[in-house]
Amino acid sequence: STQRTSVKVTNVARWLAKGEVARAAVCQVEGGRWITFEGSMTIEDSPEQVAEAVRRYAVRYRQPEENPERVVLVLTVDKVMSSTYMAR
Repeated sequence: STQRTSVKVTNVARWLAKGEVARAAVCQVEGGRWITFEGSMTIEDSPEQVAEAVRRYAVRYRQPEENPERVVLVLTVDKVMSSTYMAR
C-alpha cells in the first residue's frame, strides 16, 4: 500500500492512462540468494482491498496510521526469476 500521490502510483497511472500495461518488478536479496517477481500493475482503492493490505502490513510489521489517501498497488506476477543455491 502507498499514498495516492506517491511517485509509484503516479508512474503506474501514467502507463494505464495511455492504455498501456504498467510493468514492475519486486526483488528480494538474502546473502547470495535472490528472487524477483515481475508482472503487470494495477491501482486498487476499494475499502476492502485497502483494509486487507493494511491488515497484512500490520501482521508483518506494525499497525500503520490511518491514511484516507492510501491505495494498493497490485502486482500480477507473470515471471519469476531466482538464483540457485546449492549447499556444499
